[in-house]
Amino acid sequence: MKIKKEKVFPFIIAFIFSLFISGAFSQTVQAEKGDENDPYLITTDVTYAPFEFQNDEGEYIGIDVEILAAIAEDQGFYYELRPMNFSAGLQALESNQVDGMIAAMSITPEREESFDFSNPYFEAGPVLAVREDNEEITSYDDLDGKTLAVKVGTTGAQLANKLAEDYDISINQFEDSATMYEDVAAGHSDGTIDDYPVMAFAIQNGLSLKFPTDPEPGDVYGFAVNKGRNPELLEMFNAGLATIYENGTHEQITSQYLGEDTEVAEETGFFGLLADVFPDLMNGLWRTLVLTFVAFAISLVAGTVIGLFSATPSRVLNIISDIYVTVLRGIPLIVLAFFMYFSVPQLFNIQINAFTAGIVTLSLNTTAYIAEQVRGGIAAVPVGQLEAARSLGLPYAVSMRKVVLPQAIKIMIPSLINQFVITLKDTSILSIIGIVELTQSGRIIIARTYESGAMWIIVGAIYLTIITLLTKVSATVERRISND
Repeated sequence: MKIKKEKVFPFIIAFIFSLFISGAFSQTVQAEKGDENDPYLITTDVTYAPFEFQNDEGEYIGIDVEILAAIAEDQGFYYELRPMNFSAGLQALESNQVDGMIAAMSITPEREESFDFSNPYFEAGPVLAVREDNEEITSYDDLDGKTLAVKVGTTGAQLANKLAEDYDISINQFEDSATMYEDVAAGHSDGTIDDYPVMAFAIQNGLSLKFPTDPEPGDVYGFAVNKGRNPELLEMFNAGLATIYENGTHEQITSQYLGEDTEVAEETGFFGLLADVFPDLMNGLWRTLVLTFVAFAISLVAGTVIGLFSATPSRVLNIISDIYVTVLRGIPLIVLAFFMYFSVPQLFNIQINAFTAGIVTLSLNTTAYIAEQVRGGIAAVPVGQLEAARSLGLPYAVSMRKVVLPQAIKIMIPSLINQFVITLKDTSILSIIGIVELTQSGRIIIARTYESGAMWIIVGAIYLTIITLLTKVSATVERRISND
């Protein structure tokens, strides 16, 4: 039996697309771990000064970062930092997306069930902080009916939950310390609990909070690897840690950030801040645009194919299209990002870098919406157009390509422009898996400057400018196509 080309073609396209997606997950053969060509991947939370943060030159600095660097130099291994928020870092370590984690991470019995820890390299306890002008809260007994801001997965959050057993406390949870502090400073929460050195450093650098109570007994921080994995990395960390304790490097690093001679950041004003952080924001914007254009280009091809599936006479292709659109539109983008970056590596025992996971996440999500727009555009073309073409003896595929699709494209353009803008804004969600795009760049800058109000105005203005320019360009293209 002769098979018609127009029925085979969609299957070929679908097969090629599936090969492309699966190719993104391919795992290369690795050299010896820890050498220059295959460094250890270490995650850290770069919004947790003074332990880890980014300076105005874009370099990662802080107690944890410099301790790791000193140990790596002493032991002769190479590593690459993978910044992400604390809870995402824990998931990345658990799913073997990274080899180790150093992020002011307290060694607790619960965590020791999932991770192997190094010897302790720092000791610090959590402390309660309130607004500078707050005279109501002077002890834990004053927390009845109050709201506390905490950072997800930290000992501060654990202490808040413990206090909530004895007092009527509401808890707001955040992914980074800077946002948590600003929530209190803005009056949305009455207080916050975080590690004392972190909060003291923030107050020293201008954060308008104060301590109504003394710090709790200290927890010890440790470097972590996944349970039963990378024992050689843990051994090297412990050996290097002993060395830097002995030669005084450890004390030198900690006193640099927590000593009396610690430099305090000077206020530069709005325009001074803009000048200082502009290069960092432009780097973040570049990543945002790359993510958007690459993902949208992939989605435009894939979405057109899947959209055509729904318009073909084939019942099988109709079902495939319907299932894809229903499933992918029904999954929140943040859940899809977590699935691609954390669950897929565990299921298939592979590693996927954050950028690839981000591209695939955006592409899968955007494809579903473009497929619906293609289906709607085709449905909007009067059915008589297709019937007239077929009555003239044109095959189905030719009738679609020459008659229906040109009209459908003009109908779809406004929706596609809108989808492009949505995809651009959706890139901000990918910061959750460690991609330093524009929004995450803003968070990192806030972590060192504590200028959240001015920073979000700047970030918002950049988004508004770019989206307005792209919309104008797209509108011009739309008018030209419509006039053809």
